[in-house]
Amino acid sequence: MTGALTICDASLDDAGAITEIYAHYVLESTATFETVPPDVDETRRRLAERIEAGYPFLVTRDDEGRVLAFGFAQRYGPRVGYRYSVETTIYVRPDSVGRGIGSALLSALLFECESRGFRQAFAVIAASEPTSVVLHARAGFFPVGTLAGAGWKHGQWIDVFLMQRKLGEGNETLPQEAP
Repeated sequence: MTGALTICDASLDDAGAITEIYAHYVLESTATFETVPPDVDETRRRLAERIEAGYPFLVTRDDEGRVLAFGFAQRYGPRVGYRYSVETTIYVRPDSVGRGIGSALLSALLFECESRGFRQAFAVIAASEPTSVVLHARAGFFPVGTLAGAGWKHGQWIDVFLMQRKLGEGNETLPQEAP
């Protein structure tokens, strides 16, 4: 492997690799509060749902086409008033962490969100995952709050940090009716 990376739209064919990456975080970390890894069919359903709703779902591939990371955006809240706000999510294969893949993927994801007319991005991050906090801070996210003891996993209460970053003109202008 020469180290060349490509960031592109995910396809339903990527569901197996995405499932494998995510399963590690479900079972071994507190990065997600999910406790049972979804199977490939469920991952495929989630992927299709986000794409069909108009949200970006990206993967990072190495020069052999192997998926090293995935990231997506989804509506921050279920109400129509949140239609210009997204929650971002990034996961990197454990053997690929520390190579700048997460930063590049998050940057591409934010660009895609801006190009689709979204105005605010939020990250909901377990406080037990400081690397994710740093990743988002470097991408321009700032802290907006802490939910103390909001999650329970692996025998511990976990605080959740909320971080925010404006996309494009943010709330400085009226939105287009795109999202």
